[in-house]
Amino acid sequence: MTTYAEKEVLVLQGGGALGAYQAGAYEALAEAGHLPRWVAGTSIGAVNAAIIAGNQPDQRVPRLREFWEGVSGRLLGWPLAKDDNSRRIFNETSAALSAAGGVPGFFEPRIPPAVVMPQGTPEAISVYDTEPLRTTLLELVDFDLMNSGLVRMSIGAVQVLTGNMQYFDTASQLIGPEHVMASGALPPGFPPIEIDGEPYWDGGLVSNTPLEYVLERSGPREDMCIFQVDLFSARGCMPQTLFDVAQREKEIRYSSRTRLNTDVFRELQTIRRAIRHLRTKVPQELSDNPDWQLLDSVSCNAAITIVLLIHRRAAYWTQSSDYEFSRYTMGEHWEAGRADVERTLSDPAWTNRTRPEEGVMMLDLTRELDSDPKERDL
Repeated sequence: MTTYAEKEVLVLQGGGALGAYQAGAYEALAEAGHLPRWVAGTSIGAVNAAIIAGNQPDQRVPRLREFWEGVSGRLLGWPLAKDDNSRRIFNETSAALSAAGGVPGFFEPRIPPAVVMPQGTPEAISVYDTEPLRTTLLELVDFDLMNSGLVRMSIGAVQVLTGNMQYFDTASQLIGPEHVMASGALPPGFPPIEIDGEPYWDGGLVSNTPLEYVLERSGPREDMCIFQVDLFSARGCMPQTLFDVAQREKEIRYSSRTRLNTDVFRELQTIRRAIRHLRTKVPQELSDNPDWQLLDSVSCNAAITIVLLIHRRAAYWTQSSDYEFSRYTMGEHWEAGRADVERTLSDPAWTNRTRPEEGVMMLDLTRELDSDPKERDL
């Protein structure tokens, strides 16, 4: 086990109903003593992040459990059999019921529907009303505690009028339920959320994982261990049906692009460390040179470990997995998150790790893809 000091960060991807995986992962991390000092999330990851940052450590898992049991409280049945076809039927039926009737404590269908509402109103540009989520957040999250600085929280949303990504961060501003709702306002299902006169949609439209923000906005650079909990896997199978095409398209669109982000960051971090190592070798006549001072100002010697926890899909998952809110499937996602953390923390690659000599270390120790046990996301 590492013996050097490092800041622990939790990064949570968006993915709707799949987000129960993150709750299970956090439960296992907390049981192992890994309590993040910074939580960043997008969409459902922002909801989970708010519950974590907005509660004392001993209340975080109970509040996460309350949220996920609440949103799955209307669909309490179970599959008639355990074969893949039976599970697909069960999942698609559960998802259809969620889409038709809404999800308690989260969203409800608009009555009358959007097509008959006056143009330009929130009711005309969204299928569902998300005010139930505001009520839920106010019940489960202590926003005063969230904004106290005990745990830093950052969540991403997209400006509707400019298309620009915007991060709300307790390091520089107060965050309320409207910011969390904005991060998860996925159109056309959910309405944009207005903050300071600016309408926002789901951050997943631009960047579904706030890893890049964490890497580049961490302030004074320090050693960090980042647990990145992804709900969509970048790798997958060749689609066999139109339903498979829809599922694969979602996976590609919402996966974290971890390979690209970390390759770029690793190169930049190598350059930063090289500049820092030159400090003692720079001649006195160059030390006051503005070009050197600029380079030196961005140098650092921080070591970053990124631990990937990726919710690999099961063979019976369909394109509706992110809005299938049955209690049975929620429990599966939760337990999968727990299992992947336990597997990761018991792996020798984790238990024997040391401070990364090259500045950045990637660990992906979760289970393999069902389709090909040799495949990895990285």
